[in-house]
Amino acid sequence: MNKPRTPDQELEKRLSGRLLDVFIRAGLLLALTMLCYKIFAPFLALMLWALILAITMYPLHQHLANLIGHKQGLAATLLVLVSVVLIVVPTTVLVSSLGDSVLTVITNLRNNSLQIPAPPQGVADWPIIGKKVQAFWAQAHSDMPAVIQSMQPKIGELAKHALEIVASLGGKMLLFFFSFIIAGVIMAFGESGANTALAIFKRIVGGDRGPGFAKLSTATVRTVAAGVIGVACLQALFIGLALIIAGIPMAGILSMIVLVLGIAQLPALLVTLPVIGYIWLSGDYSTGAATGYSALLIISGSADNVLKPLMLGRGVDAPMPVILMGALGGMATTGILGMFVGATLLALGYQIFMFWVADNPDDRHEHNDAQATE
Repeated sequence: MNKPRTPDQELEKRLSGRLLDVFIRAGLLLALTMLCYKIFAPFLALMLWALILAITMYPLHQHLANLIGHKQGLAATLLVLVSVVLIVVPTTVLVSSLGDSVLTVITNLRNNSLQIPAPPQGVADWPIIGKKVQAFWAQAHSDMPAVIQSMQPKIGELAKHALEIVASLGGKMLLFFFSFIIAGVIMAFGESGANTALAIFKRIVGGDRGPGFAKLSTATVRTVAAGVIGVACLQALFIGLALIIAGIPMAGILSMIVLVLGIAQLPALLVTLPVIGYIWLSGDYSTGAATGYSALLIISGSADNVLKPLMLGRGVDAPMPVILMGALGGMATTGILGMFVGATLLALGYQIFMFWVADNPDDRHEHNDAQATE
């Protein structure tokens, strides 16, 4: 004969049943989330980049839509076409030049045909490192194969990684192109997308803080993408095209250096001035051509002075080291496009974290108590 259960035993049974039910539901939800992520993962970079482009260009899209009778779809289509012509096509030319430059260097290294000019006379007079630089430079000029042999296997590993980067450039450019198309679709449905984003933020952080976090996210993306990364990319694009027009060797590599300098908020003159010196000292250019190319490089190198007031709008709230680490970390992780995503996400995370730190409920209580005491 079964003994009747006590109230405590009944409560324990109900709680254990509920707990088991919660664990099963949580496990199923976790499995569904992991499956969804696995399916969506190949498109994650594409969608993030398209979202960043859409948020950055949306004010321009709205202005264009107002001019053509509030036709959102037509405005998005026109903006995408203009962006492809003005940004994607020149970027493809520049990236192709970068790939050619890298392949040329690797081929010359493997064939022992890489030529290094003799060091100028004043190199040895540089403070601290002058004599060492002059000795290494002179050895590279006179016996480059011996220098390459002494630096193995580092050069071999570097060449391997460089070839991997060149091989992936085509796919990256296709991703870049399709991201503009998807950004156009997002902009065409911008109002419903904004409402959805607001609803998501309200669900995550609450109805009171949701609008503030949504506004903060949008402002941070636009500030970083347009004001920092956008300016650096446009300036690197202008200088890269000027280098190609002038026939400067390694134009693609030099434009990438300009891009990194621009993200770090360093002047492009660090690249353009040595190039101008090369134009005048190489003897390969006539006086008129050297003057024209020098003027073109000076103008393109000063483009940030015009672009920053137009695209930045206000100071970047995130510190420059945060943006630089995000850009370089993203580029090291997922390539060229990762630079944009990394800088934007890290700056956004920093902004949200600092917003959370500043919004301390204990400080508000202390302030209210102080006012009540007064």
